[in-house]
Amino acid sequence: MQANTALQAEAHAGAAPHVNIAAYKFVTFDDTEAMRPQYQDICTRLGLKGTILLTPEGINMFLSGPRDHINEFLTWVRGDARFADLEVKESLSAEQSHKRMLVKIKKEIITMRMPLIKPEEGRAPFVEAHTLKRWLDNGVDDHGKPVVMVDTRNDFEVDVGTFDNTVDYRIKKFTEFPEVIAAHKDDFEGKTVVTFCTGGIRCEKAAIHMQNIGYDNVYQLEGGILKYFEEVGGAHYTGDCFVFDYRTALNPKLEPTETVQCFVCRAVVTPRQQLAPEYVYEKSCPACFGKH
Repeated sequence: MQANTALQAEAHAGAAPHVNIAAYKFVTFDDTEAMRPQYQDICTRLGLKGTILLTPEGINMFLSGPRDHINEFLTWVRGDARFADLEVKESLSAEQSHKRMLVKIKKEIITMRMPLIKPEEGRAPFVEAHTLKRWLDNGVDDHGKPVVMVDTRNDFEVDVGTFDNTVDYRIKKFTEFPEVIAAHKDDFEGKTVVTFCTGGIRCEKAAIHMQNIGYDNVYQLEGGILKYFEEVGGAHYTGDCFVFDYRTALNPKLEPTETVQCFVCRAVVTPRQQLAPEYVYEKSCPACFGKH
């Protein structure tokens, strides 16, 4: 599949005027305080909406805006030698996927509380979308080892959709992952493990941690689920992919779905659950009905 048919021919040539990008890079970034107003200013000038996290270990961003404004922003970002090779995942939408623009300074791109994990100093091996699809088609990797998918996302994200036959430990937050994956190390003896997440950040840290504690054959899915959708569609994947913006979830064509989040408790509410009498827009859902 040709990158989801060039994002469905740029969403039928104009029907979806906004480009949504997700990008991150682990790199030493020791001038976050000085750079924050610069990022804020250019995003405001270009009318972009979303969130940018500036951290000592690198950058993470989710932004939405017109194509030419996104391109101008990326040209500016890549003018910084540290981010010259910044790669992005794209999707299209009729509206901007975020409602406001925030530039934040954080301690980590994604909180794991494992300071010895430094992706900048060496990544875990990664597998690209087309290769992973071939492995899943065959049930084994190129060396004949069984392939096991490990979801590093939180439980409510997994419930929206995930790879078939994936290992899901029902974690509530990413800081729980290091302990639970260490406790199950023997389960993966003789197998090839592929960690994955939405866009690549969590599975990159997860794979490094797994190597550090003695996993022999572990990979991260390059670019996460979003890049997999962009490159090969929904093969071996059931459901949609939760995203942290107003769209809530994207299908394998990178289109917004009818899934929503409850206004009150933030639980994910599927289209079927929205038919339940407990679902009242902006008041309750099946998960929180009667609890307030």
